[in-house]
Parts: sequence; C-alpha cells; structure tokens
Amino acid sequence: MNRSFRSPAVRSMRSMIEAIGARRNSQLLFSPLASLIILTALVWVACSSNSDPQRVRPRQLRDLPAARLAYSFRADVDAPPEINSEDTTAKLEPIQKDFDTRRKDDALLRTVASPDGQRALALYGTTDEPGPTFHIDLYSTDGKFLRNVTPPDLACVFQDSVLWSSDGSLIAFVGRKTQKVQPTPTPLEELPEVTSPSPLPTAMPSPSIAPSFGLVPMFATEQVYLCNRDGFDLKPLTSREGLIYFALAWAPDDHALAALACREAEWNVRDKEFKSPAGRPRIISLDGQERLLDDSLAEAPPVWSPDSSKVAAGLGVDVGIYDGASKSPTQARIQLRDALVSASFAFDERSQTATKKSNATATRSGASPQPALPRSALPVSFNPIVRLEWPAPEKLYIETAYVSMRSELIKTFSRWHLLALSPISNQNCQKLPNIGCKPG
Repeated sequence: MNRSFRSPAVRSMRSMIEAIGARRNSQLLFSPLASLIILTALVWVACSSNSDPQRVRPRQLRDLPAARLAYSFRADVDAPPEINSEDTTAKLEPIQKDFDTRRKDDALLRTVASPDGQRALALYGTTDEPGPTFHIDLYSTDGKFLRNVTPPDLACVFQDSVLWSSDGSLIAFVGRKTQKVQPTPTPLEELPEVTSPSPLPTAMPSPSIAPSFGLVPMFATEQVYLCNRDGFDLKPLTSREGLIYFALAWAPDDHALAALACREAEWNVRDKEFKSPAGRPRIISLDGQERLLDDSLAEAPPVWSPDSSKVAAGLGVDVGIYDGASKSPTQARIQLRDALVSASFAFDERSQTATKKSNATATRSGASPQPALPRSALPVSFNPIVRLEWPAPEKLYIETAYVSMRSELIKTFSRWHLLALSPISNQNCQKLPNIGCKPG
C-alpha cells in the first residue's frame, strides 16, 4: 500500500466513507451529496499532504532555508570552548632564525602554518615601506625559504585575512598596489657634470625579492587575491576599484570565501571616529562571482556554519543569517535589541551589587572604593555585536563589546550570548514560548 494512505487525514476520510456506507440505504454512497463529500475530502487530503511543509521536519539544519530558522536566546553564557585563541603574533622559531641571520633588514611580523604543518607563510615588513602593510613569503616549517608569494609592488594588509584553505591547496589574502614614496627627481641644473662613464660593478647585490613575477593586476584599494599552495597562479579574486575588502573567511568545504567590504569614504569616516571597520557581508566564489548578502554594515567578521550551508553576520545588535549556496537563497534577520537591553540591565545590576559589596569590604579594610557605574538611558554594558562563533549547526555564539581603535585596540564589556537554532514549526513554538518564530 502507498505510504500516503497511512496518514491520519486519509484514515479520517476512509472512516467517513465507511460511515456513509454503513447507512441503511447503500445507494446513498453514490448520491450527489456523498460524491461531493468524498471529493472535498480528497482535495483536503491532497492540500494537507503537499502544501504543509511544517509537517516534514528536515533531518539536518543544512537542509533548512535560513528563512525557516527559529531561535532561542540565552544571555551571558560562557565563551564557546572551541573559540580560536591562536596568538596572532606567533612566529615559527626556524623562520624567525632565518630572518635574524639572513634577512636583518626585514621584520618578521607573524607566520601562518598550513593545515598539514609542512609549510608556512611569513608575513614581514620592509624598511622601504613602513606602516601596517607587509609582504608574504613561502617557507617550509623547518625554516627553508621556498619563494616569494607577493611581487614587490603588491602590498598586503590585514594580517588576520591571510588564510590557508582547509585542505591546504589555496592561499587567500588582501592586497593593493604599494604606496611607496617615489623619489623627487633632481633638477637638471643640480645634476653633476658627467666626465667619463663609470665602470660597471663586477657583482650586483642580490635583491630581497628575487624571482620575476608575471603580470598581476593591482588596484588602489584593497582586493582579495588567491594563489595555490606553491605560491604560483597569483590572481585577484575581486577587482572592484574603490571598495575595500577585509575579514575573509573560508567556507569549511573551501567552495567559497565570505568577506566584508565597504567604500573607501566609509572606511575613512570610521577611522577618523576611532571606530572599528564595518562592511557589507558577501560571498565570493572561486571563479570571482560575488553575491551581496546585506545592505547593512556589519562590524563582526562573517562566519560560516560548520556544514558550509549558511553564513552569519553581526549587524549592529542584529544577526543576519544567509543561505550559502542555493538556487533560491533566503535570509533571516534576528533582531536582538530588546533582548540585549534587558540582559544588559540585569548584567549592570549584578555588577552594581558586586561593586557595592566590594566597596563595603574596602571601606572596612581602609582601601579606596571602586566608582559606581554611571546611570544612563541605556545600560552601560549594552554594545553591538563584534564577533560570531558557529561551532555547531544549532549553536551560534555572539560576543558584544565596546571597541575603540585609538592608539591601540581597546575592548571592554565583553560578553558572550548564545542563539540556539532549530527548525521553525507550530509544534516547537508551542513547546518553547520564548522562541523567536519570525523568519526575518
């Protein structure tokens, strides 16, 4: 028997038919009234089985469109145990030794090891190009120089956006055309008189950038570049002059990159206000195709779900979730302002209570009391989302904090919260009254 005839709706219809057939006059089963009843029941069964997607629960969240995600919010939880605590200034000792002995004019900033632990990228600054820009060389992890990855005229930026793909086959980074200061030409009247040609030197000093590079397109603003694990086939993945790309993130299955991007004028405004960078989230495929995910600016770098099916971004105090690869992608906007304000009032109240207890203890011991938190319309600990972590398909962690970019990065009131994701349905909305059942 077909499975559709085992549904409750069909069993109900069959009971109706049997009830009609049990009447004294069996011919009534074929009367116009009975036929109309049967036809109505058949239409109802078809609609119930085919047009009610809430009756079919997906086996995995990756099979669920972003617009059909439900969530529950938990404030002030412990930081996720899988949080990346890698030292961004870590340097492999063999590579540092090579710079100390053979490359004293270059400053090693950090090293980025490949997933297999066999190779590493050396990020270094040069004396002729001071500032936050750097270049990249490829080393073996035992300290053997392999080759230069970036040509002399390509300056790299954003150390946290130098990334190996998870299989170690590709390298992604952000770079732009170098802005080295060009020497001012000497006026003709000040040039020394040429008497006789000078003899050519017998030996030329070897340059720090040795190999020749093919023609690599370069741009005045920061673009995404890609090359293979050997440092070859270098090419720009984006070429939108005027946009600044940053905050790269590989999909766990390496099929695409997520990134933020903003206009150069927007970057400069936030820089003058000592604010952290903010950009619009997007997905960039390996063939250079780009899909803008949202028109709102995000401060938190985008993150992929562990199954590579979705991307999340922090948009102020909201979270945007977007389908990663789909013919008809959807998106959801989880609005957390009210929940975060309430949680922040409770957090500040606990902090005030702790401060009062500490001050009472300090007064008894003769120490100076701590100042109380100032009163304001909004809680002091209420801040935007600055970081996301997605360690499991059903667990999305968000960090809120106050970040200032003055002489150094300052982060205060750092707090972690949890979004528990689940399929949206009438059943779970009834069981979990605190769940957010809006598709976005």
